[in-house]
Amino acid sequence: MEKLKILVIGCGNMGASHARAYHQMDGFEIVGLVSRKPESREKLSKALGGYPTFSSNVSALKHTKPDAVSINTYPDTHAEYIRAALRANAHVFVEKPLALTVEEAEDLVALAKSKNRIMLVGYILRVHPTWTKFIDIARTLGKPLVMRMNLNQQSYGDHWQTHKQLMRSMSPIVDCGVHYVDIMCLMTQSIPISVSAIGAKLTSEIDAEMYNYGQLQVRFKDGSVGWYEAGWGPMISETAVFIKDVIGPKGSVSISDEPKGESQDIEGHTKTGGLRLHHGALDPLGRFLKADEWISTADEPGHDGLCLLEQEYFLKAIQQDLDMDHHLRDAVNSLRIVLAADESFRTGKTVEL
Repeated sequence: MEKLKILVIGCGNMGASHARAYHQMDGFEIVGLVSRKPESREKLSKALGGYPTFSSNVSALKHTKPDAVSINTYPDTHAEYIRAALRANAHVFVEKPLALTVEEAEDLVALAKSKNRIMLVGYILRVHPTWTKFIDIARTLGKPLVMRMNLNQQSYGDHWQTHKQLMRSMSPIVDCGVHYVDIMCLMTQSIPISVSAIGAKLTSEIDAEMYNYGQLQVRFKDGSVGWYEAGWGPMISETAVFIKDVIGPKGSVSISDEPKGESQDIEGHTKTGGLRLHHGALDPLGRFLKADEWISTADEPGHDGLCLLEQEYFLKAIQQDLDMDHHLRDAVNSLRIVLAADESFRTGKTVEL
């Protein structure tokens, strides 16, 4: 099949990873790299052998006429870039979250459907072999489920600057939380019914109304409950980095990880040490019937490998015109939950969904 011309907008960590994926795929041809900072786009272009670069998405769309657009910018720009790409009749890959409000996200979904274009939101954990197995095992543990997850980052230097930029539009539990709330919805296959949250502002370097630590709690119709915690900044504890744990009536399953490097290292955010499956059944003497099982994940892909899997799915969705209704519904619903958590923090009240 003829290669699909793709325009990459955003040349930071995620944009560069996705660009490297397109560069090595037979199905895509990169026709341009877009970023506001000339150094980031020129550096990436040079590393990939010399692709055209642009400072404006409008100019890039006009000159390259792409079949698809990859959007890897700050969340407050997503809606603008998505609309422009769809109106240019291009398919869209966009990093999470889809938009800043539920209403805006729903409008973008409606536009993609009206244009008959594929739109894929970058929920990278959905293509992660270990997380897929984690979800499958969680579904065997019975109901209700108790889901415990976090991703705290002791960020400094350039990473702290990036986090402060992100917090101009959203808190850590909103930006990162969509990933993990999405996983909870996949595990329970149930409807979320309420959300509450707590949070704290631990720095004077962000806007007065923003907070850089938060925790949300979500209840589901089937009785399942989950919490997610996220904090950013140089004051965050390195011992508070990693919990990915699910408990059900029949036992529990956990992603086991030993701290490697720093919590702000993006490669470590998707890297796992293995899965620990615990069976809760007891014999007549009150002893466990089965020993815990250790499921190795040593052969899982790294961050760039996961981006490649994600873009292979994007290509497949375009070529086979896959039905994306469920994916887009989940993208909107996960956004709905984390924004409700943000509302709960600001009002001090539980938000009914």
